[in-house]
Amino acid sequence: MRLISFDVFRTLGFPETRNLKPEHFLRHRPELTGADWVLFPEYWQLNALVYGMGCRIFPSEASYRIGHNKIEMTRAFQAVAPEHIPQTHILANTPENADRLWQEMSTPFVAKQAKSSMGEGVWLIEDREQWREYQQRVDTLYVQEWLPIDRDIRVVVVGDQVLTAYWRLQSGYSFHNNVARGGSVDYSPVPEAATRLALRVARQLGVDHAGFDIAMVGDHPYLFEFNRLFGNQGIPGGGERLREAILGYLDRRSRSGDDPSRPPRSVAA
Repeated sequence: MRLISFDVFRTLGFPETRNLKPEHFLRHRPELTGADWVLFPEYWQLNALVYGMGCRIFPSEASYRIGHNKIEMTRAFQAVAPEHIPQTHILANTPENADRLWQEMSTPFVAKQAKSSMGEGVWLIEDREQWREYQQRVDTLYVQEWLPIDRDIRVVVVGDQVLTAYWRLQSGYSFHNNVARGGSVDYSPVPEAATRLALRVARQLGVDHAGFDIAMVGDHPYLFEFNRLFGNQGIPGGGERLREAILGYLDRRSRSGDDPSRPPRSVAA
């Protein structure tokens, strides 16, 4: 396969891969249009690569578009798995809407920014002052019910399969489960309901590279979000296993006869 990468660190060890700087991509149009796959471009490159040059990219365009904004992501989840989404409200940030949500939500509840990662931009709202501070940080009010959990599950989907799944235990100094925020990894068995949900949603939305965050309340899985660019700290085998999974998926897609001038399509559940 002829591969071009715009992220040298995520494609270390990939064979026959040319690494380019994103800001120089227009200098390399012949190479890009002739590549089998263009790997890990920046979000701002998508329109030029996919629609201007007909490149086939990985991760998929859906992984980028849906993963770029948590509000849009939640709405996509609500379209395909509404029974697995915590009670959620998304409203314009006006005094009237803020007062309405304060009356409707039971404290504590969770408030989020539309664009953030690694646990940043997520707050537990316990009193009115915290709510006012949140309102000053965002353009859109995006709140969810707080679930009574002390851990969640990270399900890593690469291509058309679940690569791994593990528990993330809550840190001792915040309600976050993110490893980047002090959470820890537990490799105890993960309920099949969680991995099945992540894979079904990924296939329906056309997402092929994502770390899904799922909470279990009793036997019922709740889907929070996914990260398109996830860390490999919790993946057994780390970067090597991730690399093998990506290359295997790209090879299968190349051999399947997909039109390389088209972006990957969503896969029906």
